[in-house]
Amino acid sequence: MQPSVGLEPVQSQALIAPAAAPRYLNSLEPAALVDAFLAHPPERFTTLGLGEGPVMTPGFVADFDILTTLDDSERWLKDAASALPFLSALTRHRTLFVGTTVSEYMVCPAMPDADRLVERLLSEMGKRRAQLAIVKDLPCSSPLIGATDNDACERLLTCLRAAGFQVVAGQALAYVPIDFDSIDEYMGRLSSIRRKEFRKKLKQKAALTIDEHRTGSQVFADSKFTDELYRLYLNVFAQSKYHFDKLTMPFFESVLNDAGNDGVLFVYRRAGELVGWNLCFEHRGNLVDKYVGFAYPQCRDNNLYFVSWFYNLEYALRRQLKAYIAGWTDPEVKAALGASFTFTRHAVFVRNSVLRYVLKRFQHLFEPDSNWAAGLGERKGSAAV
Repeated sequence: MQPSVGLEPVQSQALIAPAAAPRYLNSLEPAALVDAFLAHPPERFTTLGLGEGPVMTPGFVADFDILTTLDDSERWLKDAASALPFLSALTRHRTLFVGTTVSEYMVCPAMPDADRLVERLLSEMGKRRAQLAIVKDLPCSSPLIGATDNDACERLLTCLRAAGFQVVAGQALAYVPIDFDSIDEYMGRLSSIRRKEFRKKLKQKAALTIDEHRTGSQVFADSKFTDELYRLYLNVFAQSKYHFDKLTMPFFESVLNDAGNDGVLFVYRRAGELVGWNLCFEHRGNLVDKYVGFAYPQCRDNNLYFVSWFYNLEYALRRQLKAYIAGWTDPEVKAALGASFTFTRHAVFVRNSVLRYVLKRFQHLFEPDSNWAAGLGERKGSAAV
């Protein structure tokens, strides 16, 4: 099990509210997001469903560079491969993924037949002529889902290992239990240095106008507005460390115009100028942070990352939600902001024996968040000595 970092996670019960049985196991977001992903996949993705019946396990096929998730200290290997086309050809392969890039965890129909799912996955891998198969983002004793979901994932992992899959540590999912009554109380848990830093950054909020728009609102019928939203999303995509899943305008149009997915768009303006936005979803008692769009350098000038973090916490308090789920990226920054973390795992099947050896021999190089968490634990231990 991967360590938790930051605030101590709630272990007594899952951070989900009682609700009708969800369509998918492990779902932290509305099923409508998965539907939109399948109907409007990211550029150069081919989506698919594994299984039979009305609800299938979502997946997709895409070309994948195995160096994408290298630890930052080893990024020179990716740069070298990019400069040499013959090396790039060796590291980039057609890959069958089980899961989506719009769900925090791999989702599948409730109570799946694990053996049957693995059998279908390997069969589909052959049909698609994929060199790799990756079951992505499997939760690891997650406090954000129930025991039934966690147990089902452990059974699936057992079957995947038996079929020859190698399990690799995944990313750190940040979350904040809403177990405080005010932002002042939350701030009080941070160090005095952090409190001073964040209060200084939050002074920029006074100059901003913040609007909230529920998905399905008439504001999204304005194509000029939605085009501007998408342009700011592309800004964030362009400066991201990873350029894997480029979501399309039809995807966002589908999501923003769906009144049933319980989404809320926070729009930040300064002097009438759109400087950023943040799309979140209320689902099963949590606020799930999914997408952002920023204007550069205005977002940095206004400390929008930090302003939006605390605004989301205020919103979760106002709505009496149980947790704010803040996503995968920037774990160092989110740890400083007081987040807790729960980790995921990926199960990887490699056809090529050479690639299989490389993954097994150098697995630690492909586990950056796990390495970060281990390093943070060592630093905390050293500080305590």
